[in-house]
Amino acid sequence: MILADTNAAFSFLVDNEWSEAARALYRRDPEWCTESHALVELTNVFARYVRTRLMTEGEAFAALAGAEMLLRGGVLRVEQRAALRMALDRQVSAYDARFLVAARELGVKLVTEDAKLRRAAPELTQSLEEALAA
Repeated sequence: MILADTNAAFSFLVDNEWSEAARALYRRDPEWCTESHALVELTNVFARYVRTRLMTEGEAFAALAGAEMLLRGGVLRVEQRAALRMALDRQVSAYDARFLVAARELGVKLVTEDAKLRRAAPELTQSLEEALAA
């Protein structure tokens, strides 16, 4: 099972510098899950991409459908109090803390390309490359 944050899922769906690694990781383990806020974040990114003409509306809706398929392994909800505690303890946003709580609860490392988040919680996180090497 892969616990992916927003940027890992986005990289699987939309070509960028991490897409090759995200797709290779998916080929190795297609059971991806995330914290529920990731779908909100992805939807926001797709909307911004449409507004800035980096994708069409059709592409945005297709990408959202792809996200829902990619994350069919599960969308987790973490307790708000746990997210707040994690945010305060690790000095990260409440959004990022939600992913860290999910990692702790699942007993797996969060796959993220957010270097600041990886520095804040190295025992709970890994990059796409680290996940591939594991």
